[in-house]
Amino acid sequence: MRITKLELRNFKRFSDLTIDKIPETSKLVLLIGANGSGKSSVFDAFNFIGRDVVGQFHPDNFELRIKPYYAKNEADPEVLISMSINQQVGYSDGMLKGDRRVLKNKFIGRSSIRIVPRISQKGTSDAVVNNSDGPFSFIDADERFDNDLAQYIQQIDNALREPVFSGRSADTLQIFQDFIQPLNQSLLNILGGDELTTIQIAEFKNATSQESAKLIFKKGTSKINYDLLSHGEKQIVILLLNFVVRKEQYKDAVIYIDEMDCHLNTSLQSKLLSEIVDVWIPEDAQLWTASHALGFIDFARNAENASIIDLDSLNFDLPQLLVPEPKGNLEVYDIAVPKETLQNILQGRKLVVVENQNDTFFNLAFKGKTYFFLPAKDSRELFLTIKGDSSMLGIRDRDYFRDDEIVAIQKKHPNLKILHYYAFENYIYHPENIAELKWGDFNKEEYIKDITEQKNHKLHTILLGLATSRQTYIEFKDAISNDGKAEPILKALESNDFETFYPFFSMKTYYSKVYLQQILNKHTVSDLVNTNWFRNSIENLLK
Repeated sequence: MRITKLELRNFKRFSDLTIDKIPETSKLVLLIGANGSGKSSVFDAFNFIGRDVVGQFHPDNFELRIKPYYAKNEADPEVLISMSINQQVGYSDGMLKGDRRVLKNKFIGRSSIRIVPRISQKGTSDAVVNNSDGPFSFIDADERFDNDLAQYIQQIDNALREPVFSGRSADTLQIFQDFIQPLNQSLLNILGGDELTTIQIAEFKNATSQESAKLIFKKGTSKINYDLLSHGEKQIVILLLNFVVRKEQYKDAVIYIDEMDCHLNTSLQSKLLSEIVDVWIPEDAQLWTASHALGFIDFARNAENASIIDLDSLNFDLPQLLVPEPKGNLEVYDIAVPKETLQNILQGRKLVVVENQNDTFFNLAFKGKTYFFLPAKDSRELFLTIKGDSSMLGIRDRDYFRDDEIVAIQKKHPNLKILHYYAFENYIYHPENIAELKWGDFNKEEYIKDITEQKNHKLHTILLGLATSRQTYIEFKDAISNDGKAEPILKALESNDFETFYPFFSMKTYYSKVYLQQILNKHTVSDLVNTNWFRNSIENLLK
């Protein structure tokens, strides 16, 4: 179940807000905006409908207790939600709209106030079953971790004990794979490191009449009680354990969690959101979260199954229509890193977007001077980025573009620079670049001969893939048309003149580096980009 449209009228801060055109493919919807921009008000709307707040009290109590919290200017609040299942649910004209069965336990939310500093004796697994332990509103604390832990312990205990009454042995390996390994693997994926440097669940202890339950972690040889974890570690554990024990409830649901990034540094923010979206949110569900954290915004902008809704600087008294931000819009980062701050950091350096996460190596080559390189996951994202911001440069792989096509593309988009050779790897493995390392036994002529022989051996395979590859370039849909003429590239690849075929020969895909292995055993990619030849080649391209 996924939301495609949300309408709020006279609700909390908003007189009339519509969020529309959310693709059904959006597994994640990220709300961004400054403090007080109304992000949590959206979650209160889900809570208002999903938990049937209006039906929980006598009408007189609604006027006294509910309406003052939810309504703007004492008007009747309205919430309408359009779903991907072609249904509309909500509350309007004083009554619930749509099929109540769609609403029942299908909206599950958590407020931003959910860090439990110490495990208490209040935990019970009963409330987990029907989601009755959620916060009433999004100004209230979410203390479900105690219940999640009680349910987690009970699930493991049941799995261990139930077989005994059937005369069977408990399948401890299956219990480990179901309850312990997934959680520990997610901790590694988010926090990084290995089992010696990252917290891993080691054991638990049941609650007694005198003591609360305990969840014990190991880190190397140390054992750490949950109560003694850092706030950032607790944040991650609280979220993950909730997904472990309530995974059945989250199927076909709308899950909304306020400020998941609390207490997390920038590098962990993106990893946390990626792990939750890709691993823990079911494919038929949708996650809504709110943040102004750089890591969350960066993940959502780059994820194909995510939408970003910008609530910043809205006039609450006027009708507002919002739609997902275009993927190429870099202004979504402004809420996390103001332009003034970014300008101070860059100090006049030119921003250059490069493909395939090679920004690290380009920045090493230029040592932070003149240019600052940013990553794009592929040529499509790179093109959309520089198209949306003409102040930025982009370096795109040549792939199978003809010379005249490169001229035409750069005429329309002068800030898009296209490599002379096929890709980044063609530069770092170029004979002139390798020669500059002055490795004792390197013979440039033999190396060129080896590349040529391998090219000829794989020529048939290369030519088969050429036409298909050329169909995928976004520039053919925007900058120029594809006339299908690949003969100049075919002739170049059939030539044995090195500088004729090398611009179209993928060193990454088709060159087996046996000849270079001794050099590569000694030199890293960082060494290969720190040559004058590589730096000058890229600098001449950018000029």
